[in-house]
Amino acid sequence: QVRLVESGGGLVQPGGSLTLSCAVSGRTATINTVAWFRIPPGLERDVVATITWTAGSTYYRDSVKGRFTISRDNTKNTVNLQMDNLQPEDTAVYYCAAGTVPSRYTNYRGFANWGQGTQVTVSA
Repeated sequence: QVRLVESGGGLVQPGGSLTLSCAVSGRTATINTVAWFRIPPGLERDVVATITWTAGSTYYRDSVKGRFTISRDNTKNTVNLQMDNLQPEDTAVYYCAAGTVPSRYTNYRGFANWGQGTQVTVSA
């Protein structure tokens, strides 16, 4: 069993920044990839970024490239998502997910472990 707890969401103005953090505990040895997904209002769940637990290989969806950075700290068992230049279309509930899937895997069905989600609202 892997437990994931997100933190860091909130309200920010367009152009602002937020950092989301995912605390990972439990059977971390079973994890290959950790991802951030989001569900915008009225839309479907989409991957935002992924990172492999050991090697740190990353993937980003096109719309966040150059603005978001995913990173992991294996000593603290955390995965962070630094979000800069946030735009209203980034408004969503953001979820941390972990699984045995390979690097760059983006289908949410492959991730067995999920956090509770954290709300990010970008509005003037």
